Amino acid sequence: MLQEINDTNFDEFVILSKSNKPILVDFWAPWCAPCKSLSILLEEIFVNEYKTKALFFKLNVDNNPKYSDKYKIRSIPTMIFFKNGEQKDIHIGISSKEDIRYKLNKLI
Repeated sequence: MLQEINDTNFDEFVILSKSNKPILVDFWAPWCAPCKSLSILLEEIFVNEYKTKALFFKLNVDNNPKYSDKYKIRSIPTMIFFKNGEQKDIHIGISSKEDIRYKLNKLI
């Protein structure tokens, strides 16, 4: 299961992270059907391929308006890719494993 983060600890895990690994944050909501499909896909990629190469987090947009607003999340699912605390890429909507791998590999 991907680790859930929130408005309180977002900076700690994403912006101020001491990790040199890319960080993928999945902005989602429990009622969003495409979010559920993407979550399953992200779990597979994380567990089977990137567990030691990247960090994956989920942020529920309904419960965490601060960072949802900061990153102008208007449609979910939205994935934002970070490296060294900076936003490097974004993908809005469902995605394929290949696209996610490509974006992560560019940051590794």
